[in-house]
Amino acid sequence: MYIQSGELVIISKGNFHFRFNGKFLKSLRFCIILLLLLVSIIPCFAAYNGIIKAYESRAVSVRTAEIQNQCTILSNQLNSYNYLSDMSSEVINASLTQLTNIYNGRVMIIDKNLQVVKDTYSLDEGKTIVSEDVVRCMQGKSTNYYDKQNRYIAVTSPIMEGETGRIAGVMLASVSTDSIVDNINILKTKGGMIVGIVIILMLVISFFIADRIVKPLKKITESIEDVSEGYDDEVLHVNTFTETRLLSEAFNKMLGRLKQLDKSREEFVSNVSHELKTPLTSMKVLADSLLAQDNVPIELYQEFMGDIAKEIDRENDIITDLLSLVKMDKTAKDLNIKTININELLELILKRLKPIAEMKNVEVVLESFRPVSAEIDEVKLTLAFSNLVENAIKYNHKDGWVHVSLNADHKYFYVKVADSGIGIPEEDQANIFERFYRVDKSHSREMGGTGLGLAIARNAVIVHRGSIKVYSSEGEGTTFTVRIPLTYVA
Repeated sequence: MYIQSGELVIISKGNFHFRFNGKFLKSLRFCIILLLLLVSIIPCFAAYNGIIKAYESRAVSVRTAEIQNQCTILSNQLNSYNYLSDMSSEVINASLTQLTNIYNGRVMIIDKNLQVVKDTYSLDEGKTIVSEDVVRCMQGKSTNYYDKQNRYIAVTSPIMEGETGRIAGVMLASVSTDSIVDNINILKTKGGMIVGIVIILMLVISFFIADRIVKPLKKITESIEDVSEGYDDEVLHVNTFTETRLLSEAFNKMLGRLKQLDKSREEFVSNVSHELKTPLTSMKVLADSLLAQDNVPIELYQEFMGDIAKEIDRENDIITDLLSLVKMDKTAKDLNIKTININELLELILKRLKPIAEMKNVEVVLESFRPVSAEIDEVKLTLAFSNLVENAIKYNHKDGWVHVSLNADHKYFYVKVADSGIGIPEEDQANIFERFYRVDKSHSREMGGTGLGLAIARNAVIVHRGSIKVYSSEGEGTTFTVRIPLTYVA
C-alpha cells in the first residue's frame, strides 16, 4: 500500500514491517538481505549457465561422434563398391539418402580433384569445393566443425582407393543441430523457472534472517533511547548472538556508570548546596546577633567577626575549587606552558602546606633524586600536587607522615605522594577521580572537602599528556604516582 509520504510499505501477517525509503537502503537489514541474495543468486546463475554449456557441449560431442561413425562406415562402403568410379549403386545412394533424412543433413562426395560428384541436395554437383577441412581430409585427417551461429555440424571422412591405401576422395556431411538447440531452450526455460523459485525463496528467507539479526539491535537501540527519558531498574539482556550479548553487557556497564555518575552528581549538588548555605547561615546568625544587641562589648564583637571571617574563608574555598574544576575542563590550548624547575615547585608547595601538617603533627618529607626541569603549566600542576599533598595530610593519622619523592628519566618525571593515613577501600579506588565522588562523605565534610580535589588533579595531569595512579590499602595508607612528560607535546 502507499501512504501520503510516498513511501512503499509491505505489511504481512508476521512480524515483517519494512519501509522502503532512503533509511532502509542504508540500513543493516538491507545490507544483510542484499548479501544473502547475492550469495544465493550468483551460484544459482553460475550453476544454470554451467549446466546449459555442459549440456550443449555434451550433446554436440555425442552428435559429432555419431555422424563421424556413420561417415566412416559409409566411406568404407564407398570404397568397397568403388563408388567414385560407378555412382549407380542403389545401396550406397539409399544409405546416403537415409543418413540425410535421419540427421536432417546433407552429404557431398568429393573426388581427389576437389569436384563434387554427389550431393544429396543436388545443388553443387559438378562444382569444385575448396575448404580447409576438405584439404586436410585429403591429407588423411578426418575433421569435424561445429558452427553454433548457423546451427550445424560438419564432418569429413576420407574415401580410400581400393587396396592401395591412397585417398581417392572425401565424404563431407553437414547435419542440423536444431534439435539440440530446441532441447537447450527447453532446459533454459525450466532452469529459469527453478532459478526464479530459488530467488523468491531466498528473498523470503533473507528477510526473515535479516529481521532475526536486526531485532536484537533494535531492542538495544530502544533501550539506549530510553536513557534520554530517564533511568530505570531494567537490565538489558540480549543474548541472541555473542556480539549482541557483549554489546548488552557493555551497555549495562555504561548505564550503571551513568546511574552512578548521576547519583554522585545529585549528591554533589546537595552537598555543595549545603556547604555553600551553611557558612551563609552562620554569618547571618552572627550578624543578626550583633545587630540585635546594643553596646556590644569589643571582645564579643571581635569574636563574632572572627567567626564570620572563618565562614567567609570556608565559602571562598568551596567556590575556588568549583572554579578550578571549570578551568580544568577547558582545552589544552588554554595552557600556559613554561619551563619550570619541578624541585623548587614541590618545595614551595610543601612550604605552603606546612602549617596544616603541623596542626596534625604530620611529618612531611620531600626527597629529590635529581634536578628536574619540565615544560608545564605551573598553575595547574601546582594545584594538582597541592591537592594530593593536602589530602595526604588531611586524611592522615595524628603523628603520621607524608613522603613526597621526585625522580625522572630521559622522557618523563615522576612524583610520588605516599602517606600513612586511613587508606582507600578497594571498591572505591576506581571512582575516586570522578568529580562528584567522595569515599567517606561524613568524614570528608568534617575535613571540609567537596569531592573535587582528585578530579582537579587528574584533569591537570591529563591535559599535560600524563598519567596518575593510586595504590592503597584501607587503614595502611595511600600512594599516588604521577608521570608527566618532560617536554610538552600539543
